[in-house]
Amino acid sequence: MAKTGGAASSLAKALAIVLGSGTAGTREPGDEQIPVRLRAWDGSEAGPTDAPLIEFTSRRALRRILWSPGQLGLSRAYVAGEIKAHGDIFAAFAALSSAGKFAEPGPFTPLTPRELWTLLKTGVRLGALGPNPAPPPEEAKVEKHGRRHSRKRDAAAISHHYDVGNDFYRLVLGPSLVYSCAVWSDEATGLEAAQEEKLDLICRKLGLKPGQRVLDVGCGWGSFALHAAERYGVNVVGVTLSTEQAELARKRVAEAGLTEHVDIRVQDYRDVDDGPFDAISSIGMSEHVGREQLGRYVSQLHGLLRPGGRLLNHAISWNAGPTEDDPDSFIPRYVFPDGEMLSLGTMVTALEECGFEVLDVEALRRHYALTLRAWVKNLEEQWDDAVRLTSEGRARIWRLYMAASALGFETGLTGLNQVLVQKAGGEETPLRLRNWAT
Repeated sequence: MAKTGGAASSLAKALAIVLGSGTAGTREPGDEQIPVRLRAWDGSEAGPTDAPLIEFTSRRALRRILWSPGQLGLSRAYVAGEIKAHGDIFAAFAALSSAGKFAEPGPFTPLTPRELWTLLKTGVRLGALGPNPAPPPEEAKVEKHGRRHSRKRDAAAISHHYDVGNDFYRLVLGPSLVYSCAVWSDEATGLEAAQEEKLDLICRKLGLKPGQRVLDVGCGWGSFALHAAERYGVNVVGVTLSTEQAELARKRVAEAGLTEHVDIRVQDYRDVDDGPFDAISSIGMSEHVGREQLGRYVSQLHGLLRPGGRLLNHAISWNAGPTEDDPDSFIPRYVFPDGEMLSLGTMVTALEECGFEVLDVEALRRHYALTLRAWVKNLEEQWDDAVRLTSEGRARIWRLYMAASALGFETGLTGLNQVLVQKAGGEETPLRLRNWAT
């Protein structure tokens, strides 16, 4: 039986301050209304008995929070294994997301002087004061590579996320090695079938025909290029900034006997200069482009298309309205450094201002939630192998990020949209576009 009192009671008060979860929004220091059951390093517990269990395994976790009293401190402690979520990770994160500050999109609201003083006194009481612990080694350090969205820094950001081991990604993503939203006929559809349907859906929307030349921007491990070349007889140029992705993609192309039809390059999309292409796919890549570079991204792809050519942009969208980026939150520090989610309206406006005609927009928000839950299941069922292939910290990062992202799609905070556009000229657009679902 868990003991009451002890460190957990004081720790609960500190956590309530950080989360901003005071009763009725009062945010009074010492108000210990927390949405989780909290277990401290001495075995004591506090908080609702029927809530998801969160364990602080050492005082070091509280010390990180004292130095960075917000999402960054909590993230570092979780990645380092000093905070553990027991049981259902979806339930734990949903509970934390319901708290005051976590429920608000955008940067954390800074603590008041009174809150900081109360937090410091709690640290003294629990013996948690000390030097700021070094961040976990999995934390991104892309800022040393120059200005944001420079070629060098973009390459470093992509390497941080994707060059963590192809075997690890195969374990999480499954044999398809497709790292983007699948398309599900229903919730019982298997992940592999749903990913194959997504790849074929994009081919159909682009209207691919044998002999055409296709550019795949952010080609990943080559899954779309392989599908398009094998099923539709096209010639594909795939570009990625990840050397590990390119190495495996080339191997897969060779094994499929498609080396004459698929060219995988380690190349920045801004440096592609051998157009024109009949069609361009950008699947889960534009989130890395950034708001400031969006116009250049759209213009570059427009210039690479032949007249009448189609572009399909498959991207996550931010649905929660205008907000400031928070570089000290979990995602930019540990998952997608320098990544930026734009609204659907922002993306469509940029495409239209560049001269593209919008042919079709399809929302796949619920499909991404199903995809992410399938990836979490793969990870949890093969946890020991995942840790062996990367690190325990990296496995924890992916578990939290995918679970949190799934909840974001389920609540509508984020969306996923396929935007199909066409460059002027060439053949006239049909009076009615086909029903893609058939």
